[in-house]
Amino acid sequence: MAKTSSIELRRYLERIGGFNEAINKLLSREKETMSQIRQDSEEAGMKRVALAEDMLSLTSNYIIVNGISQVVLGAKNEEALNNARKSLYKCIIYLERVVSNHVDAPFSDYEEKLAGIAPLDAAARYLLVRKIGLALQLVEDAYGDNTKWRWSFVELEGRFATVAKNIMDLKKAVVNTDPRSPEYEPTVYHLRLIKKLLAQTADRYREKYELSTKNVEDFNMGIHFLSALRRLYSVLGPREETEMTKKKLDIWTAKLEADVKKNTMAPPKRIQDEDDSDTEE
Repeated sequence: MAKTSSIELRRYLERIGGFNEAINKLLSREKETMSQIRQDSEEAGMKRVALAEDMLSLTSNYIIVNGISQVVLGAKNEEALNNARKSLYKCIIYLERVVSNHVDAPFSDYEEKLAGIAPLDAAARYLLVRKIGLALQLVEDAYGDNTKWRWSFVELEGRFATVAKNIMDLKKAVVNTDPRSPEYEPTVYHLRLIKKLLAQTADRYREKYELSTKNVEDFNMGIHFLSALRRLYSVLGPREETEMTKKKLDIWTAKLEADVKKNTMAPPKRIQDEDDSDTEE
């Protein structure tokens, strides 16, 4: 990369000035909000949702700073990118503390947690999930296809899929899928998105297992998300999708068991002797 001139650097600093101010304000507000939560836990749920929204704004500002760096300086701002990724993680972590991080569990296991965000209607919950999804896509696009974080994003995608599912009140969803419900439209769109995210995350963990790690825990996570999808279909249908997901789950489980058995029975790899180190790659 060509050496950055003082003129380009000055132009860059001028253009990111306003965004840095916004970033600092958001970071200060985060500290204030956390202090308020420690002093008064009654509104903790809604305050953490507000924190999640702030972390999305923080992510957006960091992404813009990186974009300006690419345009003005001709290079990515790795620090801004990393801060964007960390801010998005914090957004999801704040929501996990509100709605739980249970991937595959009965709604009754985390139903009580949703009482803290009762003021959020179906449309607000769906909008928040969509905004997180957009921010995640922007962060991944900013890093590019060849990033070292490629497989790390699978975990982030999984945690996003989990909070997207858990933020929905499934008891209300059963009622709101009636076309006569005033919350019908956001509920139906939210459900479609949840099903898509759970299926995609299952496939991504399977892909990570097959193409990268060969770690059975990754395959197990894929099966875990697939099981969560089946659980959702069993509650809200349709029946055909429930059966198809169950068949896929059975196939994946059998595949994992076969892989584990094969690896267990495989003979240990020969330890390479020092004197034949040049003969094998």
